[in-house]
Amino acid sequence: MIGRAMTIGALVLGVGVSTAAAQPSVPPGLEVPAGNEVYLQGYAAGTQNYICLSGPAGKRWQFLGPQATLFFTLQGTPPQQITTHFLSANPVEAGTARPTWQHSFDSSRVWGRALASSTDPNYVQPGAIPWLLVQATGTALGPTGGSALAETTFIHRVNTSGGVAPSTGCTAPSHEGVVALVPYTTDYVFYRASR
Repeated sequence: MIGRAMTIGALVLGVGVSTAAAQPSVPPGLEVPAGNEVYLQGYAAGTQNYICLSGPAGKRWQFLGPQATLFFTLQGTPPQQITTHFLSANPVEAGTARPTWQHSFDSSRVWGRALASSTDPNYVQPGAIPWLLVQATGTALGPTGGSALAETTFIHRVNTSGGVAPSTGCTAPSHEGVVALVPYTTDYVFYRASR
């Protein structure tokens, strides 16, 4: 596991400091392509959000989007927020809704889409959402030119806990449109092109 700590290098991200962190151990098929390096890691706490909708097979919970805050901690200090995570329109893809990470210091952003997922029990806890390999589908500088997340090429979601859609509460007509906010935690690992 990555653990819940960050290096000081990540705190000053955006001024050319590399954390030189190793890639996490991941299930087969979730490897980041060669030519990319870890440059930021964060522990996230929030919710995976689902909405009850009707479909061909009846009512079921459908994924709506994430809502989380990413933190790093230095030993002996309180956690420091580094990004927020939510669903938003990706301007690079004509407004396609994508999971988004926005840097808390400079407001730079990255949008991504999942390339691969795994529920391999050798890695993923029972009852936890899958681990993911996410590819950046768009990035943006912050309003004053900040670029902390604008270099992102890939993101790992690893060490997940919780976040799975409810198993009940989406059957009756009155449930249509009900939203469930399911708590989860995870580590997100951000990659950029190797320097």
